[in-house]
Amino acid sequence: MRLATRADGSRDGTLVVVADDATRALPAGLTMQAALDDWANVAPVLRALNARLAAGDGEAFDFAALRAPLPRAWQWLDGSAFPTHGDLMQQAFHLPPIETDKPLMYQGLSHRFLSATDDVALPSEADGIDFEGEYGVVTGDVPMGCPADAALTHVRLVVLINDWSLRAIAPVEMKTGFGWVQAKPACSVAPFAVTPDALGPAWRDGRVCLPLEVAVNGRRFGNPVGDEMAYGFHDLIAHAARTRDLPAGTIIGSGTVSNADHASVGSACISERRAIEIILHGTAQTPFLSYGDRVTMQAGQLFGTIDQRVVAA
Repeated sequence: MRLATRADGSRDGTLVVVADDATRALPAGLTMQAALDDWANVAPVLRALNARLAAGDGEAFDFAALRAPLPRAWQWLDGSAFPTHGDLMQQAFHLPPIETDKPLMYQGLSHRFLSATDDVALPSEADGIDFEGEYGVVTGDVPMGCPADAALTHVRLVVLINDWSLRAIAPVEMKTGFGWVQAKPACSVAPFAVTPDALGPAWRDGRVCLPLEVAVNGRRFGNPVGDEMAYGFHDLIAHAARTRDLPAGTIIGSGTVSNADHASVGSACISERRAIEIILHGTAQTPFLSYGDRVTMQAGQLFGTIDQRVVAA
C-alpha cells in the first residue's frame, strides 16, 4: 500500500491512498499523523480504499501537489548504519575509529520535511552543499525498552530520504561534542510512503534491499543497495527506544547508503566520493553542489522520485 500527503492549504495536508500505478488516488479524510496515531483502526480503512483503487476507482492527482508524506514529524533520528561509509571517511580524513558496539545515531530537524519537488533554499555555496540518499522507516508508538526482535512490528511505513548536509559546517559542530544544528537543514522525502509488505522480498532482515539510484544534473552518481547495513532498522529502533518511548510518527533513517563495491555502484553522497578520490589520488576532485544544480533519487518506482534544484535562500 502506498500513501501520500496532498496539499490542502493546511500545515499537514490530507492523506491519500495511491494506486499501484501512481495515476490515481483516494482521500482518506485525515492527516498522515492522525492515521499513525490510530493505526489499528485506520489501517483497515486505508486497505479498503486501496482495494477500491485496485478495482479501478480513484481520481487523478497532480504530483506537484504532493508534500512530504509527513510534512512535520514528532522526531527524526538518523543512523549511520553502513560501515563502508564510515570506513572511507576515516581513511580519507585520518579520523580515529569510533569505538562503540552500539549503532550511531543523532537527532535532527523534524519540524519540516521538504517535498520531493521543493526547491532547496540554502544560504551559501561556501557551506559545502551535499546530499545523502538513505532509506527510513516511520514507526507507530514504540514502548521504552522495546527489544530488537520485536521492533519491526512497530514499523508502519518505509520512506526514501535525501538528508541534505552542509559539509563545511559539520566538522566544526562535531568538535563541540553537542551534535549538528546548522550543518543539517531540512531533509527531503520521496512522495510515497509504503507499507513494508509493498516491498515484497526487498524488505528483509529490517533492511530495504533495493538500489538507491542517484543522479546529479542528469548524470548517474551512484546506485548502492540498502542491504549492507551493519544494523537493521530493528536494531536502530531498539537503540533509540532504550531509555525512552518513541511516539507514533517517529522517522528513523539508515544513514547514507554505501556499499563495499563502491567502485562499481558509486556513492549516495558527494562527501563519500570525495573521500574515495582522496584515497586514490591524494585530492578531492568532485565539487560540492552549486546553486542551480539538480539532484534526483529513486528506488525503482516504488517511492516515486525526488527531483530538486538547489537555490539561494
